[in-house]
Order: sequence, then structure tokens, then C-alpha cells
Amino acid sequence: MLVHDTALIYGRYLRQSLRSRFALLFGVLMPLLYLLFFGPLLTDLPLGGAGSSWQMLVPGLLLQLGLFGASFAGFAIIVEKSQGVVERMRVTPVSRLALLLGRVLRDATVFVLQAVLLVLAALAMGLRAPLAGILIGFAFVALLTVSLASLSYALAMKLHTPGEFGPAVNALTMPMMLLSGLMLPMTLGPAWLDVLSHFVPFRYLVDAVRDAYVGSYASAHMAYGVLVALALTALAVTVGTRVFRTAGA
Repeated sequence: MLVHDTALIYGRYLRQSLRSRFALLFGVLMPLLYLLFFGPLLTDLPLGGAGSSWQMLVPGLLLQLGLFGASFAGFAIIVEKSQGVVERMRVTPVSRLALLLGRVLRDATVFVLQAVLLVLAALAMGLRAPLAGILIGFAFVALLTVSLASLSYALAMKLHTPGEFGPAVNALTMPMMLLSGLMLPMTLGPAWLDVLSHFVPFRYLVDAVRDAYVGSYASAHMAYGVLVALALTALAVTVGTRVFRTAGA
């Protein structure tokens, strides 16, 4: 029943997303602008990594796509709560876990599709990376989306207005972006900032995807990245499911 219920919820929201092709394209706009206007500035600069500047920048942009897109996914729940959609779903016998999984799997599908578009644009601009590394990057985008979207929906279930939700999400996502080394490796900064960044779980995902893009699949960064991504996903889905079971519509 969980698989059946999840498939129903997933199909409902995926159809909504696919009908809005305009939103799908604009969702990838910000990372694409970074790629077009920021990427060329890094060409031939010594960034301290094993790969080219594109192999450093594109993994960060992929995870930036998941970070900002999934973190703001909860806006949809706030709208649905105001229209009574969430309340009507909660009184049905559908699994509470399915109510969450259907949504976050839709989000993961959408952001992986956007990540594919971003990588295709990067390849046209000069990115060279092994296919296995690119696929691993997509897997990290999917895991990050599931975890952050779960937490975003959980937060939105506790709040009542977009005016409350937006500032709360910004207060969490901005430090994560600045301390994770999305744009540039944190090793380029002062030692204290590099040390501080290791307390941000997102940093380990960025390092792992960058290693994947240079073909280093058995590195310590990759191992830490996989462990952190799986642990964060499990924790976020657990928290999200509990909130869906207990929070009022």
C-alpha cells in the first residue's frame, strides 16, 4: 500500500510540474547564469583542485540547484493548506509517509531533469568529466533534494504564511551556501573558515561530487559524502513523516 499510495501522490504532483514547462526552465536559470557569466572568470585560475575550473564549478552549481530549489519546496504546502488540500488528504486512509514521499520524489525528478540540462550546457562550454562521475553527481542531487524538501515541507506544516517561511529558509540556506564551498573550494580561504566549513554537512557533498567529476571514486571525500547524504536523507524523511502525522493542517 505504501508503494501504491506513493505512486498516486507522485503521479499527481509530477503531472502538475510537467504542465508548467515555463517553471521547469526558469528553475535552472540561476545556476545557468552562474555557468555562463561566472565560469569563464575561473578559466586557468589555480583553484587548488585536481581538475579544471569547470570540474570545480559545475558540481557546486548542481548542488546549488538542489539546495535552493528543494529548500523552498514548502511554499507549495502553505498554499495547499490555505486551500484545504492538505486537510482533505490527511483524512483519507493514505499513508502519511506516502504523502511526503510522493512530493519529495517529484521534486527529486524535477531537479535531476534540470541538472541534466545544466550539465549539457556545461559540456557545450568546455566541461570534461567521466560519465560515471556525472551520474554520481545526479544521484547526490536527488538525495539532497529528498532530504531538504522533506525538511522544507515539515517546516511549512508548522508555519502558516509565506512571510514566516521565506525568512526562515533564507536564514538556513545562506550560511550553508557560503560555508560549503559551492562556488570556490574552501581551502582557498583562511584556515579558520575552512575549519568552520567542516561543521556544515553540505560541504561533504560538494567535495564528493567534485571528486566524482575528476574520476576519484574511492577517495575519503567520496566516502564521507555518501555517508552524510544517506544519513541526512534518512533523518529528514523521518522528521518529515512525523510532522505529517502530527501537525494540524
